[in-house]
Amino acid sequence: MERSKTEKDPLIIPNNSLVTVTKMNHIVEVQHMEKMNRKANIQKVSKDMYVDLSTGELKEFTHSENRKQNYNSLRQTFKKIRYLINSNFIGCGNELHITLTYSENMTDTKRLYSDCDKFFKRLRYKFKDLTSIDYFSVIEPQERGAWHCHVLVRFNDLDTAFVSNKDVRDLWGNGFVKVNKLKNIDNIGAYLSAYLADIEITDQTSLDVLYEASKDGKEVVIKEVEGKDKKFIKGGRLHLYPSGMNLYRKSKGIIFPERKEMKYRDIKKVVGSTKPHYQKSYDIETEDFSNTINYLQYNMKR
Repeated sequence: MERSKTEKDPLIIPNNSLVTVTKMNHIVEVQHMEKMNRKANIQKVSKDMYVDLSTGELKEFTHSENRKQNYNSLRQTFKKIRYLINSNFIGCGNELHITLTYSENMTDTKRLYSDCDKFFKRLRYKFKDLTSIDYFSVIEPQERGAWHCHVLVRFNDLDTAFVSNKDVRDLWGNGFVKVNKLKNIDNIGAYLSAYLADIEITDQTSLDVLYEASKDGKEVVIKEVEGKDKKFIKGGRLHLYPSGMNLYRKSKGIIFPERKEMKYRDIKKVVGSTKPHYQKSYDIETEDFSNTINYLQYNMKR
């Protein structure tokens, strides 16, 4: 269960509380658990079995048939995606956002992975005499079953990079492409992930999608994207991701952010006088465990 906090209902975290701080260039996230008992209630034996430590019983995991049924797992995946993006891309002149789509209604995920591999190899070969390249790619499903791919590319040895749509289209060879700079976007992770889990409500959003969202009780949220407030159906795409599917791929140069624990009162040493621009709380409940996890995010460019 998830609950939002507003400016009128701010998060209150005791100064002595232990928090986890994740620093991603100019973005800093603070995570706080209201209950600090981290002792595990289960011990994993295999991918299918675990021991209930309170009773000593050997039990079987319930595996989700659909990733929509495992929302917490997806939420963790998208958080990892945001972490990786914001740790490695900040909108410099040598960074590009490339969207790769198909001319047909392509639904074969094995082909998608193969085609993306070929694209990355061709791109690196084209620039092999100028620079090394790192990339981060995320796949996005459409309601009709088709897939396309978002790619963030960093040309490591260049100050500024330019690749024409035509050149990228030739390297891709499967349909349409779009190449954008990342300037004027101060939270690239949020910008990109907004379209991965949620469905934007526009004039083109189908009545069927809106009907299904209302029938399932999905929340409509407003997010700031590229400096504009846009409406999204929260979690509207989750049912489109098959269970166990790898949503992202990255090159070796894409690194995870630094994470450290500290007292909440000491975060000013990291963020200075910057105020949090985003806050959220999640209530986690199972049969034998409950906790509330609070998040604060600071953007030093705001």
